Amino acid sequence: QGCAQKYIVKNYFYYYLFKFSAALGEEIFYITFLPFTYWNIDHSVSRRMIIIWSIVMYIGQVSKDILKWPRPLSPPVVKLEMRTDAEYGMPSTHAMAATAISFSFLTATVNQYKYPFELGLVAAFVFSMLVCLSRLYTGMHTVLDVIGGALISAVLLMLLYPAWDMIDHLLLTSPFCPLLSIVVPLVLCYNYPKLDYYSPTRGDTTTILGAGAGATVGFWLNNQYAVPAYTGENLQLGIPLITSKIVVVVLARFFIGIFVVLLTRQLMKSVVLGMLGYRYKFPIGDLEARRRLEVEVPYKFITYSSVGFSATVIVPLLHKLLGLM
Repeated sequence: QGCAQKYIVKNYFYYYLFKFSAALGEEIFYITFLPFTYWNIDHSVSRRMIIIWSIVMYIGQVSKDILKWPRPLSPPVVKLEMRTDAEYGMPSTHAMAATAISFSFLTATVNQYKYPFELGLVAAFVFSMLVCLSRLYTGMHTVLDVIGGALISAVLLMLLYPAWDMIDHLLLTSPFCPLLSIVVPLVLCYNYPKLDYYSPTRGDTTTILGAGAGATVGFWLNNQYAVPAYTGENLQLGIPLITSKIVVVVLARFFIGIFVVLLTRQLMKSVVLGMLGYRYKFPIGDLEARRRLEVEVPYKFITYSSVGFSATVIVPLLHKLLGLM
């Protein structure tokens, strides 16, 4: 494990297409697209995607470490990624996340924005299919892993859809929301299934639940203190409404917001890791120490809950100050 294989790329179109598609299931996509929807499209759409993404990914990550189905053997397959090779394979959380995000976006926007349902359905299908196929191309999953992940995500979406309005109302109005949004994910992270060897699944799960927790607290605070929502009517999908002014505002919101989010992540990583290193007496560069439960969970959770909170509270306030609302 962890040894990169040599390979020859014969078709660069497929190589870059599926490498890019695989990135649509990684942190780089989540930390850009999910905040983008909050800043530029609609708060309710973003809330739905973030909460569903958190639930689906937790179930998927835990399922991997309970089922313990191995990834495809190499050889015969060639693995183009090594970071997640230590994880088990079933179900594919890339497939789960892609299905959950694309189809929750579709169901949340189809009745609010002016675009054909068929177009949205095709876009959601193509997005999820590209991510699913990328997992086969990169040698990280079997066909069964991918189909299983997509089906589990589809079932969870169908179960959550009828209850979403009630869930959303509770998230915004319940006085217990901030406390439960922090305590429940932390309990889940500290009680994550134990493995015989280290796997990044617990750290990745903590990252996801931390980001979801911080964002949920932000949603609640914004609702309690009536923070102005972004205007979404200009982003209805009609070409005549897409003016240069709107494009400039959207890009300004995004680049300012993503700068603040990345700055928050880097700052909190340094601060939290330094505090934990001081508390548990280990050098910051000690990778083995950072993998310990008492270090990894608070390190990832505090860092990414700060990121989620920053994206939903700090960035909108900055946008308001700059006249970008």
